[in-house]
Amino acid sequence: MANERVTREIPIPGSVERSLLDEETIRRRVEELAAQISADYADRESLLLVGVLKGAFIFLADLARRLTIPHHVDFIALSSYNRGMVSTGAVRLIMDTRAPVTGRHILIVEDIVDTGHTLKYLMDTFHARQPASLRTCVLLSKPEQREIEVPIDYLGFEIPNVWVVGYGLDFADRYRTLPYIAVLKREAYE
Repeated sequence: MANERVTREIPIPGSVERSLLDEETIRRRVEELAAQISADYADRESLLLVGVLKGAFIFLADLARRLTIPHHVDFIALSSYNRGMVSTGAVRLIMDTRAPVTGRHILIVEDIVDTGHTLKYLMDTFHARQPASLRTCVLLSKPEQREIEVPIDYLGFEIPNVWVVGYGLDFADRYRTLPYIAVLKREAYE
């Protein structure tokens, strides 16, 4: 049956403690976000989605496919971790967008906001380029970790202060392609 959803059992890797958000929960929320964004931007010129690599690539792809409005996709890459597990707070640009942003409606698509430093850097960077509008769409927020308050216009989920992997998020560049979001065991990263 072409229209039936295929249910599959995905094994949980040994370093993963437990599933936090399953595939269906994520899918439903992404659909809701896409519907809201489509409604909010229905009367505007083409929207530019700017995905933050690497963590937001799966979220961005799913979100973009569900939008019902004209849009373009671009990417930016930043770093604030210096190969560690705790953000340094110092954000550096690794790869800039290819498309010009001046005078365009920009939606930054980010996987997770914890301290807020990375999103603040992005907001400041894009504001300086004079977009027509600038908003944010964030899959996960860890309010307990926040050091800088940043605007989150479209939010997928608030989560506790745990290390999460899957659906684009990683630890040491592993677990990104898990179709769900899971909590990593503490001994895996300590």
